[in-house]
Order: sequence, then structure tokens, then C-alpha cells
Amino acid sequence: MAHPPQGGPYRGMSAEEKANAPKLTKALALRILSYLGPYKFKFILVIVAVLLSAALGVVPSLLTGRMVDDGLIAGNFRVLVQLIIASFLVTVVSNGLGFFETWLNTSIAQGIIYDLKTQMYAHFQQQPYQYFVESKQGEIITRMTGDVNGIQSVVSSTLTNSIKNIGTVVVSVVALFQCNWVLALTGMALVPFFILPTRVTGKRRWTIARESQEKYDEANQILGETLSESGILLVWLFGRQKKEAERFKGVSSDLYSLSIREMLAGRTFFMFMTIFTNFGPLLLYLVGGILMLRMKGGPQVTVGDITAAIAILGRIYRPVNELMNVSVDLTRSLALFERIFSTLDMTPPITDKSNAVPPAKIRGELEYDRVRFSYKADSPEILKGITFHVEPGQTYALVGSSGAGKSTLISLVPRLYDVNAGAIRMDGMDLRDWPLQELRSHIGFVTQDTFLFNDTIRENLLYAKEDATDAELLDAIERAGLGDFVRSLADGLGTYVGNRGVRLSGGEKQRLSLARVILKDPEVILLDEATASLDSVSESKIQEALAPLLREKTALVVAHRLSTILDADQILVLKDGVICAAGRHAELIESSEEYRTFYETQFRSGEDEADAADGRSAGSDQRALQSRRPYDELSEAEKAALSWRRSMGRWSTEGDAESYY
Repeated sequence: MAHPPQGGPYRGMSAEEKANAPKLTKALALRILSYLGPYKFKFILVIVAVLLSAALGVVPSLLTGRMVDDGLIAGNFRVLVQLIIASFLVTVVSNGLGFFETWLNTSIAQGIIYDLKTQMYAHFQQQPYQYFVESKQGEIITRMTGDVNGIQSVVSSTLTNSIKNIGTVVVSVVALFQCNWVLALTGMALVPFFILPTRVTGKRRWTIARESQEKYDEANQILGETLSESGILLVWLFGRQKKEAERFKGVSSDLYSLSIREMLAGRTFFMFMTIFTNFGPLLLYLVGGILMLRMKGGPQVTVGDITAAIAILGRIYRPVNELMNVSVDLTRSLALFERIFSTLDMTPPITDKSNAVPPAKIRGELEYDRVRFSYKADSPEILKGITFHVEPGQTYALVGSSGAGKSTLISLVPRLYDVNAGAIRMDGMDLRDWPLQELRSHIGFVTQDTFLFNDTIRENLLYAKEDATDAELLDAIERAGLGDFVRSLADGLGTYVGNRGVRLSGGEKQRLSLARVILKDPEVILLDEATASLDSVSESKIQEALAPLLREKTALVVAHRLSTILDADQILVLKDGVICAAGRHAELIESSEEYRTFYETQFRSGEDEADAADGRSAGSDQRALQSRRPYDELSEAEKAALSWRRSMGRWSTEGDAESYY
């Protein structure tokens, strides 16, 4: 065990705690005080109110001494009444100032907390996508809530209370010496005895509080994971209820022990403070009695002097206790300030250029020019010199094994990440020269993992176009193939979808996500395995909804099923971060062993689907002839493929599609 450091605000802390404890530098202090800038007038009023309150607070104690001597002992009832009225009026004014001071303090503190929270939230929104991928959600929320709320007491009370306590102590000490210098010295002799238990107990409680915070974080992590809709399902399916209950029980047990330790530390401190606080007046009675009864020739002491001194002494001990605790509060708060400022100092790597202006005409042309990318400087490259060109209105499909770089490739278009080398251009302009918000306004992104807010269908759609009318919403829903479903709901567009859309099926969530993109009406559509987790029927409906949309838009599609790529203008085959083959389906079947192998293992549910895609090769022609059979006998996947081809304009009627077979 390391020896505790000696002296200073870190007494009682281990060497490690001392090393990790924040230091109050001039730069840090000025940065903290800068948040007082918008509230400086209110803060000046607080200081004035605090000093006036401190000065007035001691007056009733002095008047009490005069009530005893000039009123009670002298037998002057008129003076007694006057002093009582004066003391009452001073108390009223003092408490009124206290109320005003509290209102100002709260107003300043809540204003600073508001400023910090809004600043941090806006700053988080500027961080790169990778930050949110790698960070724990609980840590981000803790920064926004726990850290900011944790400094509230310091912002609202520590500074002003320190000023108030210093003012109270100074005024009270002066008043005490005016009563009687012997009684004043006697009362002040006990002050050092308040310091030791205050500091020792304060450091001990600070250490316990740190441990408790870590355990609270751990408990919150368990609750957040295991009591979410996905987490509890996993717990049930793998029979881990008992294990998770034991894990939570262990953390709760640690918190139980820490709470008792903190309570005992506080109670020990309170015990010593109570002893010394009660002993002070007793000591004044003893010394005052000696001066009055045994030392007739000594300093003159009256009963009123003793009464006033005891009342004033009580006003000295409490501020001294609070001042002793300031270092502990500041040390704890400085750690939070440093965490907050470290977050605010994170530099967003993806920002707008000062002269960023979009092209005059948005067409949706995309060009990848020798694009290279890795997620970190010291990690292997995911994309290694990718080059291709998509004309406006064309659909390019991306295929390849897991980890080939398909999702990474399309995530570069909305600048979720920036390229390491090369360039991606939209309508001839490097994406890095576009205003970021303007760029993303022209892009629609549909992912496999659809996210919906725990709100109504209407509000989820309005996220794409906040001024859309119900007629526009219903049109988008109809085009997404969700019209019958929404009309069947009692609340229609006002139906709540639940957390992440849990009240909807996978197909319904995906089509609602598609309706959101239709409502946005972007020039570029990105589909990242948007139908991978759906059954054939749901996929067929989504493909039908997608087809007319893709005919008009530039699209990059990460393909999971064959029906997704049958009529793509171009298929790009990715392997180890490079394009190893490109062409139409029939061409690639003949020319690319990589695509042929991938097709055989990933897409092929029957040779008929390949023949439906293209029967131009001799082998395909032969299989197509052999596979002709009634339409009703086709599988759902085959029907989906035919529906897709028909919707893309390859066949005009279902009968034409059937005749192909």
C-alpha cells in the first residue's frame, strides 16, 4: 500500500489517487470562470447579497446580548421591546436577502448547466461515426448527465458559499472580539479541532464516492443491457437469468457496503463536530463564569456578553466546517470539469470547409477515384484503390464476402468517414468540398438494421421532411407498399411503433424506413443489405416498392439476395478491398470465377433464378428451356425475381413474365 501524501488538499489519498487527482491551474480556473461571463451581472448581485446577509446575520446575536443586559437585567421593558422588534426586522431582511441570493444562485447554476449540456450535445453531433461505434452509449450519456449534473453544486454554491462563509467568519470574529476579547480567544481556540476530522473524513468520503461511482456505472451497464428488449430476450433464450441476477446482486452488495462506509464516515465526522460544537459554549460559560465570579478585578464580562458570544460562536463553527470541505468538493468537481472539457476539446475530423458551396445543379453522378481507406492509421486498409463511375439514374450492385468492404464503400458517400487517399466526387465535386448537411440532404440511406424512434408512424416519417402533410405521408407509405397495413391500424399514422419499432414486423419496419427515404426524395439511394433479414414475401413487397424509386435515382446497393442485383446496370465484385470483377450478371457468370463461386454459395437457390436473370448463354438457354413450368408452381423467390424484373420495365405484364417460363 502506498503511503498517503502529506499535507495539501490531497491528504489522506493514496499515491495513485494523488497522481490522478486534477490540479487547479490558472488556465483551467479561467476556463471554468468563463462560463460565468453571460451571468456576471447576476453574480455581482449574488456577492452583494451574500456580504450583506453575512453582515446582517450577526446583528441578532449582538442584539440578544443587549436584550439581556439593557432590557432584562436593567429592567427596561421599553428597550427590550425595541431590541426585539429590531432583531425581528433584521432577521426578516437577512432571510429576504438569503431568498434573493438563492434565486440568483439557482438561476446562474441552471444557466451554466444548460449552456454546458447544449454545447456538449451539439459537440457530440459533430463527432465522427466511428466515435459512436467504439464508445459505450452509457459513457456518452454519463458525460451528458452525470458529469454535468455533478458540477451543479459547485457552480451553484461552492464559490458563493465560500465568499459567504469567509464573510460570515470575518464579521463574526470581529463582533466576538467586540463582546469580549477573552471570550473571543477562548472560542477561537477550538477552531483548529474542527480542521482535522473535517479533512480526514472529507478525503475518506471522496475516495468512497469514487468507488461508488464506478459501481453505479457497472450497475447501470447491467440494467441497460439486460433489461432492454433485446437484452432480456437473450437472457431468457440462453437461460442466464440466475447468472445475471447474481452479477447484479454482487454489484449491489458492493454498493451496500460502500454506502454503509460512507454513512459511518459521515456519522463519525458529525459526532466529532457535535462534541466540539457543544463544548464551545460550555467552555465560554466556564471562562465567563470565572471572569464574573472569581476574578473581580479582571476583564469586565456581563451575562449579555456571554450570551452574545455563545450565539456568535455558533455562527463561526458552521462556516469553518464548510470552508474545510471546500477543497474536497473542488477536487471532486475539477475531475468532472476536466472530463467535460476533454470531451469539448475533441476535434471533429469531418467538418465543412470555409468556402464549401454545392454545385448549382444536383444530378446524383458518383465517381470513386482510386479510393483508399482504413478505419485507423495503424490498421489494415479496407479499400485499396477503388475506382468506378456511376451515371445519374444508374444502379450499381456490390457483392462480395463478409469483410470485403461493401458497407464501408457506401458509408463514404454521406461522409460517415472520409477517404484516406483518392477522392469520391458527386456531380464532379469532391465530397470534402460539399457542405456536409447539404450533401446528406441529397442522400437516402436504408440499412439492414432499421432504426425507428419510440414515437408514432407520423413522427418517424416527418424526420425526413418535417413540414410534410398527411397526404404526402400517406403517398410515401403507399409507394412503400405499407398503405393497407397503416389503414388497418386504429390510430393510423398516430400509431406508436415502440422502442426501435418493436411493435412492427421486420418487413413493416423496413418498408417504413423506405417510406422515410421516399418522402425525403434524394438524388442518391444507398441500400446496405436492406432486405437481408426478411422472408421472401416481405422482400418481394419491398423490391416492388424499391423498383420505381431506383429507376429514377442513382443507387449503390449492397446485395444479399439475387433478386436485388438481377437488373443492376453494373455489378461490382469486391474481394480484399479491391474490385476484382465488374459487369452484368450473365457476363460475370461466364467471365468471373470469383463471382461464379460467390453466386453458387450465396445467391443460388435453384438454377431457375439464374436463367430468369439472363438466358443468353448456351448453357443458360438450355436450362431456361428445361425449367419452363406453370407460374403457380414457381417458388416465392422466383416470383419475387419476376416481379422485380417486371417492375424494372423488363416485362410489361405478368403474362409476359409467365410466358418466359
